[in-house]
Parts: sequence; structure tokens; C-alpha cells
Amino acid sequence: MAEALSIFRRRKWLIIMCVAIAVVGGILATLLATPRYTASATIEIQRETRNFTMVKGAENSDSGGADMEFYQTQYGLLESKSLAQRVANQLRLSEDANFFQAFDKGHADRWFANGRVVAGASNREERTIAAGDALLKHLSIDPERMSRLVRLSFSAPEPAFAKKVVDAWATQFIQQTLARRFDTTAYARRFLEQRLAQLRVRIDQSERQLVDYASREAIVNLPGESGTSGGERPLVVDNLSTLNRVLAQATADRIEAASRLDNARGGQSSEALTNPTISQLRTQRAGLMADYARMMVQFEPNYPSAVALRQQIAQIDKILSGEEGRVGGSLRKTYQSALDREEQLKQRVSTLEKQVLNFRRRSIQYNIYQRDVDTNRQLYDALLQRYKEIGVAGGVGVNNISVVDMSELPARPSSPRPLINLAIAILAGTILGGVMAIVAEQIDDRVRDPADVEPILHVPLLGTIPKVRNGEVGNAVMDTKSALSEAYISLRARLAFSSDHGVPASLAITSSQPAEGKSTTSHVLARVLARSGKRVLLIDGDMRSPSIHHLLELPNTHGLSNYLSGDDNLAGLCHRDGTEGLVIMTAGPQPPSAPELLTGERFGQLLERAGADFDHIVIDAPPVMGLADALLIGSAVEGTMFVFDIKSTGRNTARVAIGRLLASQTHVLGVVLTKYDNKTGTYGYGYDYSYGEKAA
Repeated sequence: MAEALSIFRRRKWLIIMCVAIAVVGGILATLLATPRYTASATIEIQRETRNFTMVKGAENSDSGGADMEFYQTQYGLLESKSLAQRVANQLRLSEDANFFQAFDKGHADRWFANGRVVAGASNREERTIAAGDALLKHLSIDPERMSRLVRLSFSAPEPAFAKKVVDAWATQFIQQTLARRFDTTAYARRFLEQRLAQLRVRIDQSERQLVDYASREAIVNLPGESGTSGGERPLVVDNLSTLNRVLAQATADRIEAASRLDNARGGQSSEALTNPTISQLRTQRAGLMADYARMMVQFEPNYPSAVALRQQIAQIDKILSGEEGRVGGSLRKTYQSALDREEQLKQRVSTLEKQVLNFRRRSIQYNIYQRDVDTNRQLYDALLQRYKEIGVAGGVGVNNISVVDMSELPARPSSPRPLINLAIAILAGTILGGVMAIVAEQIDDRVRDPADVEPILHVPLLGTIPKVRNGEVGNAVMDTKSALSEAYISLRARLAFSSDHGVPASLAITSSQPAEGKSTTSHVLARVLARSGKRVLLIDGDMRSPSIHHLLELPNTHGLSNYLSGDDNLAGLCHRDGTEGLVIMTAGPQPPSAPELLTGERFGQLLERAGADFDHIVIDAPPVMGLADALLIGSAVEGTMFVFDIKSTGRNTARVAIGRLLASQTHVLGVVLTKYDNKTGTYGYGYDYSYGEKAA
């Protein structure tokens, strides 16, 4: 937060400018914008559609996980180009020059002239597509959370047109849904019609193959009980089954005849017992035998009546024997007939069994043809049933889209909204200003805070000199209670700890480039040292662009350049200042080559000679960048102090300058920040504190 506030203080005018530009732009945009009216309608989209046909598979299956996908699909369909073009067709927008003038001015200028379509410039389809695209740009779809409701909104310069478009959009969406559903069933019907036609051809072909093969192989089948081909029975198999039943009956008849014949031979023939003639004869014989038995009780066998009875019994026995023989012959004939019939049937069955085996061998291919016919017919029947069901389902389907609220004529414009636009402009300007401030901070190579000096430049920070207005520098220097004087007093105290004997005897002050405050720093520091009772020699070492004589309003007719050129009158080359103990040597006339003078022995002799007469020698050295003078001076003195304007000099420039000093064996004591505004720093250095009144 502190860093953000610091950035705001440093870049506040940039941020304010961005906000002001954004606000002005927002106001102009609001004033120049065409009022637009928004009409809205609400529709309901049901997830399921009731299936009145009860056709399996005709209804949509309910899947909770697919709800989101379903509704997202519906939202996409609401914003589809095809729907927009349907609306454009309904409203006849392809011929409406006013519509294109309001919503698509680029096409309006090319396609229309005097309110009419330019011949050859476009066709109806192109204009319809362009009209649909223009409608989509001003349509919004807003689904209501946790419901099936969707709000359709359209903005237009005319409220009546906005209402007309929204109502048409809802209507066309319903019609498009119905048409798409009908097209789906129509496609299924067309597909089934093609398949049914193919199956009819296949059925005809398979039936012809079946009939031709049956004719060639003399295969005759009887229809089944249900009349279907699946229940057909081969004639030869049916004959064999019938003959087997007849043979079984013949065998039973033969067994029964044999049993009756055996019984007849044993006298137990049921036919004889049930024959009325035989029964009557046996009854008569029994009666005669009873009479004969009674007679034998009284008479002898030769008794005439007894003999007559025996003759009658013998006659009856003869007749009875004849009748029984006739019955036995009939049984034998019946048995033989049954036996013969059984044998004939066995032979016939054997013959049919061979025919059945032969038939089965011939029926293999016949069955293949038959199954082919049955399969094709089953497929045909199933597809025909499905075709009928789809036809019914396509005719009675219920639409799952309904209009809940039709749109109302907008009473007031929906845009522009001045207060919202102003708030957006302020927010956008603030964001833009913040972004530009951050970008400016990233691009800005300057050191933003004194605390960053040592980590960046890798040399200690000796002091921070506050920023003073140009016209007040002289007064601040002379005022020992000013913030500027206090800062330099603090700098002198810090220099006292830079060596084991206090403030260095010879001190050069330089910077990376001109106008960073090194001359002012040299002047004020020399004056502060002199006020502390020291004898101080201030030398203007910048013989290329001297400035000390301007600060102190001294002549520059003679000075350092004269001494280095051979003038030994040191006292005559110096000037006295009002401050006791301070002596100033200006730069003197500009020499042809300052580096040649500084590399000679005279500069070292000057330092040695002045060191004997003065406690401190303060040299205002030239800037480091691009010149060798500062490096030569720095390598000759005890210590060098680097002045750094925190507002105008980049960190890389300062880093390179200090690197050059260190490379020339210069003892860099530290850095002094000049022109520092404590209000822009992160922490602040509090130069507002003063003796009795606020410092300048």
C-alpha cells in the first residue's frame, strides 16, 4: 500500500490527466450517441416433450447431467444466423433501406440509393445474410438462473422496431424448432421409404428363388394352421405321419384279430359266445342233455327214447360244430386280412421314410431360401410399422418452446445512460491512469527513494539534500537554520565518519552529468566546513564549464587553469569570501586541453601546497560521463563524493559513472542525493522540522 501511494504521489498528474480525458470522452460519447430503445420478451424452454404416440424411443430420454448441455444448445440456437435470417425474411429487412442505414451503414451506401435497391449491387440472399448479422449484433440472450426462462432483448433507435424484432424472434424460434423436429422425422421417413423399397425388391427376389427351387425339386408344403410360412409342413412328411398313424392302427387291429383267433381256438371265442345261433344250439343241447340224464336214471341207454335223445344231441353237436367252424374261419380271414394290411402299410411307410430322407436332403437349400424370405418379410414388417409410428409421432408432437411474456413498447431509452457512462469513464480513466503510472514507473530508470540507493549503486548514502526553489538557493545557503543548511551539516557529520581522521583533507565532488547540483553541493559544503572553524579551499575543477564564480559572483579572469599552466602566485589566484576561513579558486580561463593540465605534476603540487595551508580542499569536479577530468581529479584526492539528482538521472547512468570512478582507482566515499522532494518518497525524510518556523 505504501508503494502504491508513493507511485500515486509521483504520477498523480498523469493519473488525473487520464481520468480527465476519459471523463471528457465519456461525456462526448454520451452526448453524441443515438438514443436506443430496448424491448424484451420472455420465453420458456422445456427440457422434455410429452410423447402422445407412446412409441418406444420417440420421446427424449431424461438425463439430469445433460440439462446444461441441452440449454446451452438452445441458447446457441437462439443466437444462430439461420434464426436471424428467418427474422429478417419475416420483417422484409432485405428491402428496407432505413434498416441498413441505421444498423449497417457500410452496406447501405453500396446497396441502396434514394431508398431503393441498386440493381446489380447485391442479391436478396446477400442482403438477408447482412441483415441477420446486423440483428445479431444488437440482440442479447439472458437466461434466468434456476429456471427455464430466457429473456430476449433487442436494442434499436426506434422503440416500435425493437418490439417488432423481439416478437418476431420469439415466434421464429418456435417455428424453427417445430420445423427442425419435422425435418428430423421427414428425414427418418425418407430413409425408411428407401429401405422399404429395397426390402420389397429383396422379398420378390427371395420368393422367386424359393418357388423356382421348390418347382425344380418337387417340394410341396402344406400351409400351417396359422397360414404363415413359418408353419408350413412338407407333404411327404405329412403323409408319413398320417401313414404311421394308420400303420399303428393296423398293427393294433392285427393284434386284436390274432387274440380273437387264439381265443376261438381255445373255445373262448367271444364271437361264438355272442353268436345267437350257437347260443340257441347250446341251450337246446343243454336241455336235451338234461332230459337224457333224467332218462338214464330210469332207463337203459338202449331205451328207444334215450337213443332218440342221443341222436338229437348228436345232430345238434354236428350243427354246433359247423357253426363254430364257420365262426373260426371268419376270425382267421379277419386276422389274415389285418396281417396283410399291416405288411402293406409297413412297406408304404418304408417307402415314405426313404422319400422323407431324400426330401430332407433337398430341403436344406429350400430352408435357406425360406429363411431369407422370412427374414426379409420380418424386416419389412418391422420397418413398415416404424414408418407408420414415425408418421404419427411427427404429426402430433408438442412444442417445448412457449412465449411467457410478449414484449412491450419501450417508454424510455435504454442507452446512453449518463451516470453509468460517467462512472465507467471515471473507472476506465482511473484504471488507464494506474496502468500508465505503473508502465511509467517501469520505464522510469530513476531511483525513486533514498533507501534504494545503496542496493542499486552499491555505495553508501551520505546524505539527502532537499529540493529548493531556484530563487531561494542563495538565501537558504546563508540561512544556517534552513533545511538546505541542515542537510549539508548532516552531510558534514556523515563525512566525519568516512575516514579515521574525520572529513577527508582533499575531497572531490562530481556527478554523472551536468546540472545535478554538484557545484552547489561543493559551495555549501565548503561554507559549512568553514563555519565549523576549518580553513577550507574551494576549487572549481570544471575548467570546461565552470559555475562556482557564477554562484559566488566572482571574476573568472584567473584561477586553476593559470596555476596548472605555471603561475605560482597561489594567493593571487584565490578569492576571499565573507565567511571566515573560506578561500575560493575559480576555474580560470578555459585551457585548450584540461586533461593535459590535470595529468601534469602541477595539480599534485597544488594539492600538496594547499594541504599545508588549509584543513580541507573541496574540488568541484566536472561530470564523469564523457570526460576524463573527473577521473583524473578523483584519483588524485583522498576521497570523492558522487552527487546524484534523484529526479533527472537514471540509475544505469549513475551506476556506469560510479563504475568508471572505481575503475580509475578513485576512492568513492558515497552518494549525495540532491533536489529530493520528501513528499514523493515512500518513507519521507522530514525536512519540515526547523527552529521556530518552517524551513524554506
